[in-house]
Amino acid sequence: MSTTLVKPAEVTRKWYVLDAADKPLGRVAAQAAHLLRGKHKPSFTPNVDCGDFVIIINAEKAILTGKKLEQKFLRWHTGWIGHLKEVSYKDLMKNNPEKAMTVAVKGMLPGNAQGRKQIGRLHVYKGAEHVNQAQKPEVYEF
Repeated sequence: MSTTLVKPAEVTRKWYVLDAADKPLGRVAAQAAHLLRGKHKPSFTPNVDCGDFVIIINAEKAILTGKKLEQKFLRWHTGWIGHLKEVSYKDLMKNNPEKAMTVAVKGMLPGNAQGRKQIGRLHVYKGAEHVNQAQKPEVYEF
């Protein structure tokens, strides 16, 4: 039995929809990262970007367990001295839940050129409606 290695020209991509309503943000993000990398396919090849497109809907209805809403912060540095910015997840989930979901998924992807390509195939929407109906996405149950 031989190992099948997929070439980049042989990759076929599908579209999946994940519903984040009443599900933990981290679990939805982990499943999205799994699909974006292509690890659910039997022909997964680590050095080839063989993942699929992922649409996450209802990002505003995703939940954070425990005291994460009050105690967890998104921090980033602007590059200027003393400019460490932070926003609490309570404010982030209220004002920009798409960013919270995107940051969670991005942290679960590899930090190289392949990961940057994969995060480009992620589409996150605040509500239940999305504009990718023409791609005929499948609902992914997990």
